[in-house]
Amino acid sequence: MYTPKYYRLLLPPLLALLAPSGPAAAGVVRSVVELFTSQGCSSCPPADKVLSELAHDPSVLAVSLPIDYWDYIGWRDTLASPVFTARQKAYAAAGGDNRVYTPQAVVNGLKDAVGSDRAAIDKAAETTRATAGVMAAPLEVAVEGAAIKVSVGDGLPGSPQEAGVYLLALQRSQSVTVRRGENAGATLTYSNVVRAIIKIGDWHGEKQAFSADEALAHVDGADSFAIIVQAGRRSQPGAILAGWAG
Repeated sequence: MYTPKYYRLLLPPLLALLAPSGPAAAGVVRSVVELFTSQGCSSCPPADKVLSELAHDPSVLAVSLPIDYWDYIGWRDTLASPVFTARQKAYAAAGGDNRVYTPQAVVNGLKDAVGSDRAAIDKAAETTRATAGVMAAPLEVAVEGAAIKVSVGDGLPGSPQEAGVYLLALQRSQSVTVRRGENAGATLTYSNVVRAIIKIGDWHGEKQAFSADEALAHVDGADSFAIIVQAGRRSQPGAILAGWAG
């Protein structure tokens, strides 16, 4: 199709204004994928690559949670936290099978899949979104000066009426050269590495506003943040009712 010259001149700047900034524009997401991974796990690098692909999808909040229980086999994971190991075990207990493994992806807080199996992750996202309340709570997030403002709207019929509102401090990308263990000699790159999970309030099913210090988004090397609303407690996490990716 022919485009007049003056339209051709205007299109590039207009498209630049309309395009999202960075690999994923900030906003509410349709799915949350948590990858439990380890620098000491030889099966994990393919899953880390899948997680990186998902992290570039603006409809998905995809995060890496390095665990520490493989440290004994020769390499101490430089990003791991016992908090993440506890979270994975809490998911396993809540699911009833007490099964933890790496690489394990937990989708929308309800269903797990092998982290390197993109088709299984996509299927889990589709299946869990059919559950009442999952990724359905209205959520708004804004940074105003030194404060992160979060608003969670009224819950839908059939959805859990109590949940925690959490800020996830994220490091968008981190490369690590592994010196020992199963991945010795490899340089691995991780996307959206969780540096802290900080509870900022409890949601009771009605419209509520929350506020957090913007400095929390920068703890331990974090350069971004996300917000999730999740049913249950830290010790027994349930369905994720809403998510926002910064």
